[in-house]
Amino acid sequence: MNKKKILICGATGFIGRNVAERFSKRENFELSGTYFNSEPFENPRIKMIKADLRKSEEVDKVVKGIDIIVQMAATTSGAKDINERPYIHVTDNAVMNSLLLRSAFENSIEHFIFPSCTVMYQPSNKPVKETDFNENQRLIENYFGVGNTKVYIEKMCEFFSKLGKTKHTVIRHSNIYGPHDKYDLEKSHVFGATMNKVMSTLSTYPIMERKQDPFSVWGDGSEERDLLYVDDLVNFIELAINKQEKSYELYNVGLGKATSVSSLVKKIKEEAGSNAKIKYDITKPTIKTTLCLDTEKAKRKLEWEPKISLDEGIKKTIDWYKENID
Repeated sequence: MNKKKILICGATGFIGRNVAERFSKRENFELSGTYFNSEPFENPRIKMIKADLRKSEEVDKVVKGIDIIVQMAATTSGAKDINERPYIHVTDNAVMNSLLLRSAFENSIEHFIFPSCTVMYQPSNKPVKETDFNENQRLIENYFGVGNTKVYIEKMCEFFSKLGKTKHTVIRHSNIYGPHDKYDLEKSHVFGATMNKVMSTLSTYPIMERKQDPFSVWGDGSEERDLLYVDDLVNFIELAINKQEKSYELYNVGLGKATSVSSLVKKIKEEAGSNAKIKYDITKPTIKTTLCLDTEKAKRKLEWEPKISLDEGIKKTIDWYKENID
């Protein structure tokens, strides 16, 4: 049996690492993974390649001879940068994805998988469908740059899919969390930042700088997020590779439930066994939105649905954190 050659761009990042580790257990794939600003990890089944995906010659080098690309490389960070330096999410991501999509077409790649996001959606008290996005409605101001960049790349995927060589999957995924997430306060999203703060209040982590009690949470805690454990996202990617029939598909992938930041903090505290008090700091950057996803299309077309509840995902993440983070 001929093995499919799969390239995971950004294999040392949060989602890319989880995708790489899952596919390394599949005997029908031959894996390559790119890295750039971080150190590669050791896995005998993954060929790690240092590559700057903002340069066309390096993109062409890693893409040549590949069958499937899972594009997880990106410049990302949390609410602080989205508020104070929104431009960092625009240029690099537009350049690297444009080059990857062109190279995928020119090298007749079979399948290109792109993780978009949900920042193009308007806040909603009910689950939003893929078709609820209105291109004529202005995006939330904090998300104007990153959101329009994601929409541009989605359109690029659709454009190249019409040229007939490469199948494209766009994933509008919700807030992902789990093993290998960013757990530093400068770059992490709400889940990773909360984990860092809660775990650093425990006496079992003397190596970490002990945070004062109470610890600070940015905003008033009323913001609501759709939180999906990373294994469920990887499950979706496997199903898309195996089952997608059309040349272009765009899917919502999320838990389908909105959880407030205040509820999330309390859940993590309780599971970790922290007695620290919480202080909500409304002077810090935050993005006041409520959103959860309708994932009926993924269920209907790919038979995908999330398997891990938020409570179970929090427990799994804390167990991993205790074993892997000092």
